[in-house]
Amino acid sequence: MEERKISSAVIKRLPRYMRFLSDLKLEGVEHISSADLSRRMKVTASQIRQDLNHFGGFGQQGYGYNVSYLLAEISRILGLDSPHDMVVIGCGNLGRALAGYTRFETRGLFIRAMFDIAPPVDHVRDIPVFPMRELEGYLRTHACDIAILTIPKEAAHDTAHRLYACGIRAFLNFAHLDLALPDDAFVENVHLSDSLMQLTYRLKESGSTASGNGSGDSRGN
Repeated sequence: MEERKISSAVIKRLPRYMRFLSDLKLEGVEHISSADLSRRMKVTASQIRQDLNHFGGFGQQGYGYNVSYLLAEISRILGLDSPHDMVVIGCGNLGRALAGYTRFETRGLFIRAMFDIAPPVDHVRDIPVFPMRELEGYLRTHACDIAILTIPKEAAHDTAHRLYACGIRAFLNFAHLDLALPDDAFVENVHLSDSLMQLTYRLKESGSTASGNGSGDSRGN
């Protein structure tokens, strides 16, 4: 079966498998059963087997999974067996925080440059920061796969289309709108406020809010 036919729900779970397997490898664990992995990840062993069987299974009856091998295979499935160069658009607090996140590099994801209308700095870490007017010129001479947008929603649409015209087809979008791009572009829209509102809903439903449990503000105590 071609990987592109796998459901999006399965693909979304693969990075989580990678995180847990990476931790297991650091702990020196060489093999793990689906049952043990299930207990760690809080998903059913059946779900794990079903997900991995889409790509060949990788386990052996009575032996479980070889942690290093499975980690390498999932990395390959996710396209991380070759490096990917990225640009960040927006050098505000969020953009600079992402540029400082060195764990991207352990996955073969490298931020090569940042762009801003009015760059507040020349570099973040060792990453150069350029004015937006230099975007097209930079991308003509530096092939990049992924753009991370940390800009106001008013600028996101036009900026995304500029990037698309330069050949970028993958976008991690933190702007507060859903991007509309041609069908051959891949977009992950990240709305932080949406996630927070899901948390506030769960707090309300559980009765665990500060106002609901009587905890209040204790700073004056």
